[in-house]
Amino acid sequence: MSQDWWRHAVIYQVYVRSFADSNGDGIGDLPGIRSRLPYLRDLGVDAVWITPFYASPMADGGYDVADYRAVDPQFGGLDDVRALVADAHTLGIRVIVDIVPNHSSDQHEWFQEALAGRGRERYIFREGIGDQPPNDWESVFGGPAWTRVEDGSWYLHLFAPEQPDLNWDLPEVREEFRDVLRFWLDLGVDGFRVDVAHGMIKAPGLPDIGHADQLKLLGTEPLPFFDQDGVHDIHREWREVVDSYEGERVLVAEAWTPSAERTAMYLRADEMHQAFNFHYLTAEWNHDALRSVIDSSLAAVAPVGAPTTWVLSNHDVQRHVTRYGGGETGVRRARAALALMLALPGSVYLYQGEELGLPEVLDLPDELLQDPMWERSGHTERGRDGCRVPLPWTTSGPSLGFGTGGSWLPQPLDWAKLSVEAQTGDQDSMLSFYRNALRVRREHPALGAGDGVTWVDGPEGVLWFERRAEDRGIACAVNLSGEVVALPDPGAALLASSYYGVRDGQLLLPPDTAVWWEL
Repeated sequence: MSQDWWRHAVIYQVYVRSFADSNGDGIGDLPGIRSRLPYLRDLGVDAVWITPFYASPMADGGYDVADYRAVDPQFGGLDDVRALVADAHTLGIRVIVDIVPNHSSDQHEWFQEALAGRGRERYIFREGIGDQPPNDWESVFGGPAWTRVEDGSWYLHLFAPEQPDLNWDLPEVREEFRDVLRFWLDLGVDGFRVDVAHGMIKAPGLPDIGHADQLKLLGTEPLPFFDQDGVHDIHREWREVVDSYEGERVLVAEAWTPSAERTAMYLRADEMHQAFNFHYLTAEWNHDALRSVIDSSLAAVAPVGAPTTWVLSNHDVQRHVTRYGGGETGVRRARAALALMLALPGSVYLYQGEELGLPEVLDLPDELLQDPMWERSGHTERGRDGCRVPLPWTTSGPSLGFGTGGSWLPQPLDWAKLSVEAQTGDQDSMLSFYRNALRVRREHPALGAGDGVTWVDGPEGVLWFERRAEDRGIACAVNLSGEVVALPDPGAALLASSYYGVRDGQLLLPPDTAVWWEL
């Protein structure tokens, strides 16, 4: 396995509860993932990122960890992790696991001791102001970010009350997590995706914010509870840990920041290897928005010598087929978006099921919703369950091949035609398009690796750029104009997201279509 692999890797996110169920209990698990590793190899990914499988009461789908060194029994055991890592490495796939350091579960041994009056310094406890919380901070999931305990004091939870925030100003907390990293690195994992990497340090004094819409990161300054500069000292400590292991293990930051420049601060040479490019994920599907975010993303990381990342969906946001308009329009744009993303320099993240063209499930029954956002918002925010519905593998069966005993969230009936079985062998399917695009990217030296793009002037509304490496070049054009546009016919395309025409020496590119060609 090559050094610097992460600079141009294609990394596939597995939401463990919804990928594959090996024992028929309706919940995805580690043996299920292991059984589907050949599928990921054939898809063409370099690494898999697995969401939390640690011991947890599941108040937030596993992001409330009760024991950072144990596997929750519903997902398997430590031997299953060892077997999964070994099989993945045999297939040439690296394994990245989630680490959740901003908060623990309220069932964690430390927090149970804190409720009993011992070791409260490990968390953020404060006295209130009369009968009110210590400050005006709001939870990401809705409602106050503070919960009162029996003795009248309050503890901070930027997410659900079952997820108390740890006190990262305490050396004991820092040493504990360095040891947790070593535990999993010793077991063979290739790195960590760091949940809420921007939230571990809070502003001194925990000041009030004093304005509404606290969580939208307006402006260019960090909020008192997010993106504080002190988090970078923690990340440097973690980098020392991972760098002490062979095989180039990596750290990936989930860091919501006000700007690409703030994100780049997480990528300095002694900090994280990668950070998710949420500015790209949230960009509108139009020429100006995409051109702007691509330019700003590449410019921001250049001074720190890091690659940028490109991502369209994950387990926390609406699936991009739906965001891009849904139906045939959404699928067409999703195909073009993949071609654009794969042509850019840097690393790419795929979310499970996007290679099948899965849409967001918008009509889950209220009584089945499990995301804590639903309850915390007073049933005004439906939450993230719609992008977490288990995958369809086959055209029939109690859960379309996900498992033998149904699935923890129901799959739409029409997902049978989107299943892996239905799409395999269909050269026009989304799955075939993903496999082909990833193959071409892997084989062409001007794709993935490298630092920048050279923009080409073209028809209005067309993103057109070129890239070169090892005496070869490639061009990518994406039509975002809403009309058919004419480009000089380059001959045979390396990849096209939809069918296009050629007439009188010109390539006629339909709307929402991307094409690659050799230079």
